[in-house]
Amino acid sequence: MIFFLETLIGGLLAGTMYSLVAIGFVLIFKASGVFNFAQGAMLLFSALTFVSLQEHGIPFLQSLLLTVVVIVIGAVAIERAVLRPLMNRSQITLFMATLGLSFILEGLAQGLMGAEVRALDLGIEDTPLMLGEVMVSQFDLVAASTAAVLVTVLALLFNKTHIGISLRAVADDTRAALSIGINLNRIWQIVWAVAGCAGLVAGLLWGARQGVQFSLSLVVLKALPVLIIGGFTSIGGAIVGGLIVGAAENLAEVYVGPSIGGGITPWFAYFLALVFLHVRPAGLFGERAIERV
Repeated sequence: MIFFLETLIGGLLAGTMYSLVAIGFVLIFKASGVFNFAQGAMLLFSALTFVSLQEHGIPFLQSLLLTVVVIVIGAVAIERAVLRPLMNRSQITLFMATLGLSFILEGLAQGLMGAEVRALDLGIEDTPLMLGEVMVSQFDLVAASTAAVLVTVLALLFNKTHIGISLRAVADDTRAALSIGINLNRIWQIVWAVAGCAGLVAGLLWGARQGVQFSLSLVVLKALPVLIIGGFTSIGGAIVGGLIVGAAENLAEVYVGPSIGGGITPWFAYFLALVFLHVRPAGLFGERAIERV
């Protein structure tokens, strides 16, 4: 039983790392209905910016604040140069625009900051801790706590501020929001900036675990099953989806893997997402599409 609990809790804590990546997707999809393929490139670019600033001798806090400034400036530039000219286009057009944007951001990052792997030390030791008789990773506990804080901040932003109410209005009905004077361009700038900051948090934690390198942008592929399971429009769903994926992967690898030769982790989350697409296409917390005929 102790081994089962360690496997389960380890999977749940690891799943919060996936959730941190998925939150950025949810924010932009919730506000615009667009799947932002560039989220992985934003994650990479923000992590590379932070590491590059630290390599130039800038202290941690100042590097973090400067990176946030870069993210905000980038969000404004993306809205003006990419989103605003395509405001009335179809969702597939906007999706293709974010696809192109992902390659531009990766190329820009490589041109400005190089392509070599950078080590990132956040001062968090990946050492085992004992919680009663169960052993867990200190790094995973910090990641889980970070995810909890991030979700709390976003919940307060969406529910307790004027900007948050405007974001929810745009998410519910864009045309109605425009008719009452909500500035859609400003809302998109804010959403992309917040999604970029969420990507920064995820990028720093993933970069500390596996190094800041260009393969870091591929971590978003693991967020896709999380979004399908939790729902594309729910921040809470992103957390729950990440927990389900992390726990299911760990348990399947330990208890099912030996009987089929192992190697379950790379594909099991996608199998689980496929099952959800058949059973609950909108995800656990997603908004079901209502068609009137």
